[in-house]
Amino acid sequence: MNIPLQPNELRLLIIADDPLVRAGLATLLTAQPGLTVVGRIAAADLSAQLDIYRPDVLLFDLGWDPSAPRPGSNPATTSVETLADLRDAGLPIVALLPDETYYNQAWTAGARSLLLRNAEPEKLQAALLAVGQGLVVLDPGLTAAALPTPEAELPHLTDPLTPRELEVLQLLAEGLPNKAIARRLDISDHTVKFHVNAILSKLNAQSRTDAVVRATRLGLILL
Repeated sequence: MNIPLQPNELRLLIIADDPLVRAGLATLLTAQPGLTVVGRIAAADLSAQLDIYRPDVLLFDLGWDPSAPRPGSNPATTSVETLADLRDAGLPIVALLPDETYYNQAWTAGARSLLLRNAEPEKLQAALLAVGQGLVVLDPGLTAAALPTPEAELPHLTDPLTPRELEVLQLLAEGLPNKAIARRLDISDHTVKFHVNAILSKLNAQSRTDAVVRATRLGLILL
């Protein structure tokens, strides 16, 4: 698709099974600076059309029930499963969720930027531009659900993260595995594992995902 781009604009592909949602998102985002909507497709058309549109970033509406089979999918495939299949494409994705119930499913499927479906156009634009720069965006309504611990119970970091641990934390938020983090920072896998364990301990986190969510609420990750 040869759509004229302004300098530094991101090519955005909108994915939604509901044609009204596709049209609505395209209308809302076409007027937003920094973005060019190059296409809007149903999830079933992804494999055939992803290379045609050559997007820089994807906006994927997971629908009202991301765990239910998508309409017309054969074999039956859920939106979350389709989201997981997109990991191999290596493109940043902003996923839209109906509510906090599906946070963990979407995160496990590989989405590192999650917003509620009722997000305002300006918030969508900011999220898309942020993920285009490799950052993580989590809707406050989703982080609260993903981390139900009351704010008072969050660690106050009496043992602050070191600059290197903060670097590792940001790369964890981007979804990179230990080997990729090691290559990015030019350190050994063993050293990365050491830093990850230190991060989990300092944040009192039970997992890498939990650490990212806690760090987001503490303002340790740039959104």
